[in-house]
Amino acid sequence: MPDILGSYLKYARGDKRGFSPWSLLNFAGKLFSPFVKLRNALYDRGVLRSTDPPIPVISVGNLCHGGTNKTPMVEMLARRLTETGFSVGIVSRGYGGKTKAPLLIREDMREYGRELVGDEPLMLAIRLPEVKVVVARSRLDGVRFLRELGAEVVVADDAFQHRHMGRDADIVLIDATCPFGSGRLFPSGILREHKESLSRSDIAIITKSEQIPRERLAAIRSELAKWLPPERIFTARLALESWMILDKGGADKFEPPVGLSSPYGKFIAFSAIGHPDSFHSFLTSLGMDVAEKKTYRDHHRFSWRDINDLERVASEAGADGFVCTEKDVHNMPDALHMTRPLYIPRITVRIDDEESFFCTLAEVLEPNFVVTSNGYGEDAIGVILASRLKSEFPAAEVSAFTLVGSGKPYRDRGIDVISPPSELPSGGVIKYSLNALLGDMRHGLRDDIKKQIAAWRARKRRCRTPLCVGDVYLLAITLWGRGLAPLLAATAKSVHLSGHWGIERLLLRRRAVKVWTRDAETARDLVRARVNASFAGSPIMDIAEEEGGENPWDADVWREEDKALPRVLLLPGSRSRAYDDVSLLLEAVRLLDEKKHCRCVMVLAATIDRERLISGLPYDFEGCLNVGGARVFPHDGSIAAAARGADILIGLGGTANQVSAGLGVPVVSILEKGKLVQKKLLRDAELLVAPKPEALAEAAADLLGSPAKLKEMSDAGIKALGGAGAIAAIVEYAANELGWRIRCEIYEKLRAKWVRARHALPLSEPAEPIEPDAPENTDADSEIAGAAAGRPLRASVNPEFARIAMIIKRSKRRRGGGSSQ
Repeated sequence: MPDILGSYLKYARGDKRGFSPWSLLNFAGKLFSPFVKLRNALYDRGVLRSTDPPIPVISVGNLCHGGTNKTPMVEMLARRLTETGFSVGIVSRGYGGKTKAPLLIREDMREYGRELVGDEPLMLAIRLPEVKVVVARSRLDGVRFLRELGAEVVVADDAFQHRHMGRDADIVLIDATCPFGSGRLFPSGILREHKESLSRSDIAIITKSEQIPRERLAAIRSELAKWLPPERIFTARLALESWMILDKGGADKFEPPVGLSSPYGKFIAFSAIGHPDSFHSFLTSLGMDVAEKKTYRDHHRFSWRDINDLERVASEAGADGFVCTEKDVHNMPDALHMTRPLYIPRITVRIDDEESFFCTLAEVLEPNFVVTSNGYGEDAIGVILASRLKSEFPAAEVSAFTLVGSGKPYRDRGIDVISPPSELPSGGVIKYSLNALLGDMRHGLRDDIKKQIAAWRARKRRCRTPLCVGDVYLLAITLWGRGLAPLLAATAKSVHLSGHWGIERLLLRRRAVKVWTRDAETARDLVRARVNASFAGSPIMDIAEEEGGENPWDADVWREEDKALPRVLLLPGSRSRAYDDVSLLLEAVRLLDEKKHCRCVMVLAATIDRERLISGLPYDFEGCLNVGGARVFPHDGSIAAAARGADILIGLGGTANQVSAGLGVPVVSILEKGKLVQKKLLRDAELLVAPKPEALAEAAADLLGSPAKLKEMSDAGIKALGGAGAIAAIVEYAANELGWRIRCEIYEKLRAKWVRARHALPLSEPAEPIEPDAPENTDADSEIAGAAAGRPLRASVNPEFARIAMIIKRSKRRRGGGSSQ
């Protein structure tokens, strides 16, 4: 390596203090800094697209330019995962290679592969014949290709900055001998991005820890602990696996590993790696006599001129042979021959406390799925989706994020809600009334949105592709908070309304992984706009299908005597205005009963407080509301069961009105802006009248007296809403195309091998605390067991025991069921 390059590296790594001509680069580094921050911010907020790969990806990367032993670490992880029983792939960009499209490295590429794929991937493929090694300019395309080849899990080489591809675990390597260089960004330092980016990682490993004093290692740990929990910081060391030797012949004629502790004699050490000083330190630790050191830039392709120069240096020094790194072998000239033996140490990395590392990795890989919704009707669909996910993927953590309300429907079904509550006067972000929107703004809508974004930020590393149920506004908020492209069940927009706006189509095309529409016509319209959209059934009607087994006559909704009477279903709605609107419905029922005696059931949404609603009414309540001569029975259960037994609906609901219409129940509602929009969806299945009890009663009486009209409206509702099926299609897509099924399988296997095996945890029962007076237990064992059971650790207990105890506690909590966030 020319002296000028060596001088630059010393400055960039912080080895040279004070003023230097290289200090002029500081200005360039400061110019580079805002671009790095902007790029990360754009990915964090979904402005630049980040997409989940179809199978689990474990990224191994670093923060700095230069060698941190990424390749040996990738090799070690791939070996361990293969030993666990997985089909493993490795994806690399292939520095120095010419290939762009994904390319599998094959056995016959040894002679010319370096030109195509680069030195490090070629070396990995040779050392790991049982692992599929793919090189691709786009790592996401490479992972997709590996999936086609049968890989179940992928280790991504040098992918920490490759944010276009999502990842399940981010492992960042820190070189103990030069952790952050001068602390400046490239080109005035060796940092690729700021140290704060470590907060994006899941695990940090300090490599080459054996090459620095213990005090310095502790200082590096302390620095990393600013961005990572201490129990997720590990150390690793270089270890000699074996030696290779070239006595004569071409570079592909290296002898198999020989059992040498180290070669004897005086040697010329040469290398073209990111941090050659660590290679020299490693040789010194082996007791080798290095007469001369020759260094070249990373990935340097050796020429015959370089070989002749090395021969000259060896002659002048009286050397007995040469020594270089294994990576350098793949950059040698074809048919290499040297006058002295060339020795190559085969190096591996060993993680200190490897079992704890893999326990932590298993914990990081725990699948975490989030369903997000932005309305009470959307919550009803989201609850079904989340419940199906819990049933389909029992190993996963499934939670909900609601933009409107407190998430009570989810909690009622045992699903954790991770969003802050948002109780607004309108009940949500209103599209139809500027005054209602302004009221929400005065009530704190902006602060609610800030809190929701902050809640997403707090979990940005913990969940996979979000599943959105609602509109494009929900998708945009989720994207801005999570940064990862979501799926969308588009329940709000339809071509039967105004359709999607141009900006909405653009966002769906560029940032939605896939969209399921509420009708086939809308799907065709979005496909023409190049959106990945399809129709698999109405998400609205999935509510009815979920409750399809419930017979209205057996579900305490309608009584046997009701069969002889016209049956009227009442829906006051799910928003806060229902407490006022219910009086309009009940007065209409009183007037209707005077014309035609009916049986009435009023279904209350989960968001409505039954006691508050009934106590505010001027009617007697003794199991039912006595409204004049009519009796109205409140029902807290299934809307679908109630609708299946009804002849007609007088309703002010949104989604519930649509579910009823889809089940063939004619709808009578009031003439207002929101219902005019709904009328475009329900078409001839809905009749709108003036918001007066007399108008509602007269319209209902006319319909009940006209069987032909009832049949016409019933058929129109069934046709307008279509059948169910969207939720089943979404779950199936997530399982296969998003790789959620294989993620759960891999997590279960890793947990079984590392967590359960290490701590002897049973599959279905929590571990019992170890009795402190048991003769076979040490004090440390007792402390660990006590901590796992909830007792505090003594101050003197080793932090490693605390880490083990924490893993046990988390395992117990997962087996015992989730808790609310």
